[in-house]
Parts: sequence; structure tokens; C-alpha cells
Amino acid sequence: MSQSPQTLEIIATENCRLDKFLGNSFPDFSRARFQKLIADGSVTVEGKPVDYIGYRLRPGNRVNVVVPEAKPAEPKGQDIELDIVYEDKDLIVINKPAGLVVHPGAGNEDGTLVNALIAHCGESLSGIGGVKRPGIVHRIDKDTSGLLVVAKNDKAHHALSEQFAAHGRDGKMERDYLALVWGKPDRRVGTISTGIGRSSANRQKMAVSDSAQAKEAITHYEVIESYPASSLVRCRLETGRTHQIRVHMAHIGHPLLGDGTYGAGFMSSKSKLGAAAKTSLSYLRGQALHAAVLGFDHPTSGKHMRFESELPPNLAQLRHDLRSAI
Repeated sequence: MSQSPQTLEIIATENCRLDKFLGNSFPDFSRARFQKLIADGSVTVEGKPVDYIGYRLRPGNRVNVVVPEAKPAEPKGQDIELDIVYEDKDLIVINKPAGLVVHPGAGNEDGTLVNALIAHCGESLSGIGGVKRPGIVHRIDKDTSGLLVVAKNDKAHHALSEQFAAHGRDGKMERDYLALVWGKPDRRVGTISTGIGRSSANRQKMAVSDSAQAKEAITHYEVIESYPASSLVRCRLETGRTHQIRVHMAHIGHPLLGDGTYGAGFMSSKSKLGAAAKTSLSYLRGQALHAAVLGFDHPTSGKHMRFESELPPNLAQLRHDLRSAI
């Protein structure tokens, strides 16, 4: 259903920046959204257009904002089955299967989680950045399964993005992964803290790096179970870098089972597994990694929400077969 442009009007009550005042006055829109509207000429002060986001308001200034109708979503929606864990007017939590790409890109123009969400959410999506689209605030790799939260509107997108930017350091965000790794770490509990950046040898890979371009990456891990030649490890992210768990576990000598990118050198270790485990591993497509726990504060109610996801059938079978070899 088409919606007309929305007009907002308010009187300034203090000396402050225009974008900050609007963001505080209308919490359903993010400050970044107002900055774009200002730059687009959609904001007037005392009837005169203002295109400078740092414009200083004075008490009594009348401010008008025209919020255009949200543009139709791109890409198009596709009817793809979703495992929905929770949904309300602000957000949706998905249990993503391994093999499903989150966002369209080179080589994956459609058939993604975004295509599925556009079709499923329909008119419940409001204009995130002026476009009716799902607000992706974090991603998990194509071949990683597990929990992922997506915003439905600008307010939720802004609030969740802030929590993910803090990566749990503010006590709001919780992200735990279960990983099946080669070998057994020397310490049952540990923290891996390095820089991570693009590999100079292969731009398709990430690598531990101390270069100026590398970003801080911190992973806390705990060994849950140990089997012949492998272990089940719980990893908690303090930062969220591309391929972080895969890179960090490989860095300490324990890459993930099935990870052909960072654990190719361990393929010969298959011979140390039991027959059933070798068979289960051969059916695995990608790394043995699952986003098992996701916790965050709801962007509207402020209530803390926590979700857990069991290992998918293929990883549960692999774990069972590894256990049976003990």
C-alpha cells in the first residue's frame, strides 16, 4: 500500500545542532536518516531550506521535515522458506541454514536471505535509509548456520547497529558460536587477541596481521568436549571481524573441521577420525560453525532478549559420530 510523504513539525527549545535535535525529538528515525534528509533539502528552519547538518538552532525556531515515501525494495522479494525464531513490528530473528547467503553480491545476485525477508515482511518494512528493505546489522558466512537478527525499521536498525558496534562491551550484546575444531587447545579456556586484515598473499582470505590497516579482533573460547583428533569449542566474540573465529582458531593451530580456506593443511587428519565421523565430515559443505546464542536489548522496549539454537542436523550428527569414537 502506497504511503504519502510524512511531514514533521517541531519548535526548538534549546540551542543545539539541527540533526541532533531532530534525532532526539523523533526516535522513530535515526540521526543518520535526518542527516540525509537535511542534505537532500527536505528540512526547513523558519520556512527556509537548510542543507547543513551542523546548523545551530535557537529556541523558538520552527523546524519542518518532509519524509518522502519509502522507495520500493531492491532487490526483489523471493519466496524462500525461513526458519523464524521470533518476529515483531521492529525486528525478526532468523535461524539461518548453512548455504544461504545473507546479502546479494557478486555471484549471488538473488536467492539470498535479503530476498526472502523482502518477500516475507512485505509492508511491515518501513524506510530504512529511505528504502523499504530489511536492515542487516550483522552477517554470518554463507556456510555458517545459526541465529541472525534483522531490523524492520529505521529506529530498530539504528539501535541494533549501536549494540553490534559495541560487541557486548556495554553488556547488551551476546554472541556465542559452537565450532568443531581439529585437535585440542592446550588451555581449556583462553582469549585470542590479534589484528585481522586482508591476506597479502590472497585477497579472498583474512589473516592475522599487525599492519596499520588490520583491525582489532578478540575471541574468547572454551573447550566443551574433546574427541580423538578434534574438539567442540564455544567461541564468544568481543569483536566482529570477517571470518574472525575461523582465522583465530587456525592461528592457534586448531582450524575448523570442513574449512577448506583456513584448514586445508589438516585434511590428512581425517585418518585419525573414526569411520562414522569421516563419513559425516565428507558430507559437510563448509566449516563446522554454528551461531548458537544471540542476545541483545530490544530497540523499543529495552527488554533483554536471548535466543539459543541447537546444532543443525549435519553438525549434530558429526558431533555424535566424533563422540562415539571416544
